Amino acid sequence: MTSHTTRFEPHPVPTGIIEANGNLYMADGKGGLRAVENVPTMKRLQDEQVRKIFGFAFALAAQIARFKGHVYEDLGSFDALMMQDYGLTVGGPKGNRTYSTFDGLMKVEVRIQDRIAYGPEMQIAKMLFDKVLNERAAGADPLIRSIITSAFDTDKEGQINRANVFVLLNVQDDDPEFRKGQEAIRAAMHVIGSKSYLRFQHRDAYDAPWQTLTIDLASA
Repeated sequence: MTSHTTRFEPHPVPTGIIEANGNLYMADGKGGLRAVENVPTMKRLQDEQVRKIFGFAFALAAQIARFKGHVYEDLGSFDALMMQDYGLTVGGPKGNRTYSTFDGLMKVEVRIQDRIAYGPEMQIAKMLFDKVLNERAAGADPLIRSIITSAFDTDKEGQINRANVFVLLNVQDDDPEFRKGQEAIRAAMHVIGSKSYLRFQHRDAYDAPWQTLTIDLASA
């Protein structure tokens, strides 16, 4: 097996070996026990390899979570100093913000994404837009028809496709029914929470394109 050098210790992971009545067993995928000597050699080696990898994966995930916490803590401390410099002492920045190096070659972005739920007004909105399309029939602008149809497409989780809905809300149309449909969508939208995430970008020169330093912090 290939050996990897790492600077952090792996997280302890159970060996998967169960001792009972002086014998050693391994649990199979159905919850049954099989004597270790009856488990094929390659299956045992695969089990050991996956457990070894997970040991380092758990350790790395924990390290990323600590790093994420430190970044927010450090930026929070900086925000407090900046507010103090302006004579403010209550609260702190709540929206999107960017922190940059003086030479403009590195920046840390904090982005806030709202989680939106859609109420029953969305059904009214869909009926209104269906009415618009039916009234325009063959004379409907293909682009408008596509925007309306895609706005009410559902994603893999069966929820309204948020990106397409926002496109529809930005369409300018003088049709009263069209505008009523947009109003129904706005009435249906409720912010039920928000999630912040970090993005790290850097470049080699002030006129060079930004490169994103990929660190998956979303689930940390």
